[in-house]
Amino acid sequence: MKYFKKPWFLVAAMLVLIFAIVLSGCGGAKTEPAKTETSSPGTGAANQESSPTPAPENNELILSTTTSTQDSGLLDVLIPIFEQKTGYKVKPIAVGTGQALAMGEKGDADVMLVHAPESEMALVDKGAAINRQLVMHNDFIIVGPKDDPAGIKNVKDSVEAFKAIAEKQAVFISRGDDSGTNKKELDIWKKAGEKPEGKWYQSTGQGMGATLDVASEKAAYTLTDRGTYLAKKDKLQLEILKEGDASLLNIYHVMQTNPEYIKKNNPNAARMINEQGAKAFVDFMVAPDTQKIIGEFGKDKFGQPLFFPDAGKDEKNAGEIIRYYLR
Repeated sequence: MKYFKKPWFLVAAMLVLIFAIVLSGCGGAKTEPAKTETSSPGTGAANQESSPTPAPENNELILSTTTSTQDSGLLDVLIPIFEQKTGYKVKPIAVGTGQALAMGEKGDADVMLVHAPESEMALVDKGAAINRQLVMHNDFIIVGPKDDPAGIKNVKDSVEAFKAIAEKQAVFISRGDDSGTNKKELDIWKKAGEKPEGKWYQSTGQGMGATLDVASEKAAYTLTDRGTYLAKKDKLQLEILKEGDASLLNIYHVMQTNPEYIKKNNPNAARMINEQGAKAFVDFMVAPDTQKIIGEFGKDKFGQPLFFPDAGKDEKNAGEIIRYYLR
């Protein structure tokens, strides 16, 4: 019996060994993909969190805006966030507010971010713009050379400052580009009863950043928004000489081009209007998270925000809007 038991024992042992090898092989085949999956989920989750939202079918959005929102760096912060959240691709065109509004009226822009309330309302009243929303404010200031040859630092307000500049024929650099800043400047000249002309009054026809550069080079005065000035301050030989007038309030609104108006007045451009994208941008600019970013923008570098968020406020409530001047 011993002769028969030994072979069966060996056969059984061999079968157990073969079975173990097979199981081991199968286990290895299952284990390998498992390892891949172990590393993939983390990467996949991260990708899911950081991946941009799928682009809408019509994802191109043209934003016409004032140069101050670009020169200050604010759009460099906001636009990537908007694109990440919505999938739209924004093409900002920074020009004077007058040109920015004209682009919207012609259907050459989908959405506008501007700062000339009277001109904006004219566009709304004629039906060319819709969904106008208050976004933020800062203020205009008069800057000039440190030695202040026209002596404006101690005069009562911006109107008196312009009178002094005109009387001294001190060099004044104007944007001369129908921008919101240019409109405000011309309004102050009108209130001052002065007609700015002559060699002392010069126009650049350019944006705020370039105009500040020229004023600095020529040791001249100019009117600027505070945000652009602070953003370029370190490279300028200009100081703030007059500020704080309630009339120097600088209010920004966002609004959409009205597709129905463009259909009637410029049918060829109507099919290009991105109504949904424009609405998404307006919604984004007045959203609480965006307003918080606007209120913080510039604090780390300049010790003060460059813009004050105002979405949801009644712009007719001057006491609320001009709080900046009263503090």
